[in-house]
Amino acid sequence: MLAKVTVAESLARVTLASATVTLVPLELHHVDDLFAAASIDRSTYGFTPVPDTRAAMAAHVGRLLDGHAAGENLPFAIADAASGALLGQTMLFTFRSFPGHPSPTALEIGGTWLAAPAQRTGVNTAAKRLLLGHAFDTLGAQRVELRTDARNARSHAAILRIGAQFEGVLRAWQPSFVPGEETMLRDSAMFSILAAEWPRVRAHLDALLERR
Repeated sequence: MLAKVTVAESLARVTLASATVTLVPLELHHVDDLFAAASIDRSTYGFTPVPDTRAAMAAHVGRLLDGHAAGENLPFAIADAASGALLGQTMLFTFRSFPGHPSPTALEIGGTWLAAPAQRTGVNTAAKRLLLGHAFDTLGAQRVELRTDARNARSHAAILRIGAQFEGVLRAWQPSFVPGEETMLRDSAMFSILAAEWPRVRAHLDALLERR
């Protein structure tokens, strides 16, 4: 079954909300709050490209917004549903479709980082539940992909925990984000969830969130 909307329609800016987390369309005015969130404790960002100065955060957000304008991504800021405080960032991207069809059959979730206090709290699970629901239930995607540095055991475990399937490692797949490895390529661990698996994964995520 082909997806429900075109790729262009899939890029429409939308707010996704749950009881604990709200994903709001990324804006330039989020720069200061995102930089503050990223500056609380940077000790877990060894494999993750999280800007470390306000200027770098502004450039990063600008690039994502330019990418959205070019039809490349759908970026979000992650906010606490109760207070509205920004906790991090995530996005949908790499929209793909069958030749001759305008609908996205596959896409990727990534570019995700969280402020240190929001890690291991259920925020990531809630955000992934919203993104996956939007991808499968609204956009009608048949496949959602996730990937991480093959050395990032913590991220690897978190992706498995939400119910994704490990597909293997692609060697020298993309530039490394590890400081000091700017000219090197990294191996990427690849994961996916298929539309046929989504009902099971959705129930699993809902159960995890209910326990929290």
